[in-house]
Amino acid sequence: MALELLPISMLKAIDLLPDAKTPVTLFTRHSIREIVAGQGLAGYDLQLTSQGRDLAQAWGTYLIDHTDRSIQHCISSPIQRCVDTAALMIQGADSSTLAQNTHCIEIVEQGLLVEPGSFVLDIKQAGPYFREQGALGFINSFVKNALPGMKHPISGVVDVLELIYNTHPQDNFGLSLAVSHDTILAAILAVISGKHIVTREDWPKMMEGLFVWFEGDVFLDSKLKWIWRGEVNELNIRDFQRLES
Repeated sequence: MALELLPISMLKAIDLLPDAKTPVTLFTRHSIREIVAGQGLAGYDLQLTSQGRDLAQAWGTYLIDHTDRSIQHCISSPIQRCVDTAALMIQGADSSTLAQNTHCIEIVEQGLLVEPGSFVLDIKQAGPYFREQGALGFINSFVKNALPGMKHPISGVVDVLELIYNTHPQDNFGLSLAVSHDTILAAILAVISGKHIVTREDWPKMMEGLFVWFEGDVFLDSKLKWIWRGEVNELNIRDFQRLES
């Protein structure tokens, strides 16, 4: 079965979700992509494998069947593997007998879900460090605020969280999708968790993500809650933003 390739943390997260009347967003890495031998960094042109396509579709069906929610919104990195992941998840969700108008969902491409866009301000300054340090080293330097041409880590994370807040479902039983990349999820998870070191074990696997939801009617005054690898966490957005100064 395709779901055997899903990180086990995602199935466990279903049991930790809040009441179905609380809308949530699944902020996820794309599904399984091609691996290019000798390429240290993933290029924009790498596509989903056949297993990755099957997994995304099966995961979309499972979400509807097991969360009592329906997909209401979807945002994605403009990179094709992310758009394809989103489309296949929506297709899978629409095949569920519990689906409600899922086929009408538009995939809105967002530059904040890819680099340069999320955290990079000047690719000419930041790019050489990415090539020299690789993805893991680059993200570790970023979370320590040690790179030129980059946003402050908290500022960059707040920008992405506000995007998710603004596309978060407002209705009961709502689910949104936000499909992005490993580097962006790794950085956000480290910063909101107060970590200054990201290890290979921390790195999001393909089709792994976090469920997030917000309490509050104004983003800056809201409380963020998220589920990641079996744990429910929370932080106050305004208190978090103050840490930048």
